[in-house]
Amino acid sequence: MSWNPALDPDCPTGDAVDAIDTVIVPRARDLGGFEVRRALPSPRRQMVGPFIFFDQMGPAEFVTGKGIDVRPHPHIGLATVTYLYKGKIHHRDSLGTDQWIEPGAVNWMVAGHGITHSERTDGEIRERPHDLFGIQTWVALPEEAEDDAAAFEHAPKDTLPILEGEGKQMRLILGHAYGERAPVKTYSDMFYADALLEAGARLPLPDDHEDRGIYVVSGSIMVAGDAFDAGQMMVFRPGDQITVTAGDQGARLMLLGGETLNGPRHIWWNFVASSKDRIDAAKEAWRAGDWAHGRFQLPPGDDAEFIPLPDK
Repeated sequence: MSWNPALDPDCPTGDAVDAIDTVIVPRARDLGGFEVRRALPSPRRQMVGPFIFFDQMGPAEFVTGKGIDVRPHPHIGLATVTYLYKGKIHHRDSLGTDQWIEPGAVNWMVAGHGITHSERTDGEIRERPHDLFGIQTWVALPEEAEDDAAAFEHAPKDTLPILEGEGKQMRLILGHAYGERAPVKTYSDMFYADALLEAGARLPLPDDHEDRGIYVVSGSIMVAGDAFDAGQMMVFRPGDQITVTAGDQGARLMLLGGETLNGPRHIWWNFVASSKDRIDAAKEAWRAGDWAHGRFQLPPGDDAEFIPLPDK
């Protein structure tokens, strides 16, 4: 999740970024009984299209009184979307947004020049046992949008395009694919979708995007005679016609990709930027802690604490 500093601080850049067909097995970490599996960035691949961060959160079961407590923290140079299958997360940010993230909905937070937000399990949901399961992604902004003003957009579940038939159902979360377009404003060409496939169902990947990948959330799929199980990400060569077939138990997939950016990005903690100078400026602004007049403010209603700048 965005509150967890990069598990591997030295992200691949330049020639170290693999630009061809890649299979990624996410790194799993137990964060005090809450498992996170990180597929991007990986040692072999920094981005798929503009997607630069991809975490599977859970599935996790919390007992009464327990949950997520992500204190206010900053972002620059990216947009985030947390897509849930189960559970709820309370999002607050420095724009004054106060929004519950719920299954199937889109909460699109654009950091741009700078934003601060928190993610918590609070209120009545914490008063009983509850589940949490979802995917959190970061989308790197194109260079011309990195210093744009921060923004937030909420799209309820019933406003997202649904495509279904022949044993499959797909909800389009971001961007465009299969002749449909999701409602939130994006800053580069992309697609992001949640697909459910019955056993044996076949799904072609969209062929009008430069970069394309699949993450297997549950079940399994066959691609060109090879089987891939839950917890794996496949990245495909541009231009190849790809069709996947669900295994005997069906499959749930996240489809992602889009236009590649003009170059790799620097990542440090929760900051993404096309230059190290932008990262260094954000570090200093967060360290200064001038919440009243500085670059970053704390979220109204959740301003009693924050995550300090890491030492390294």
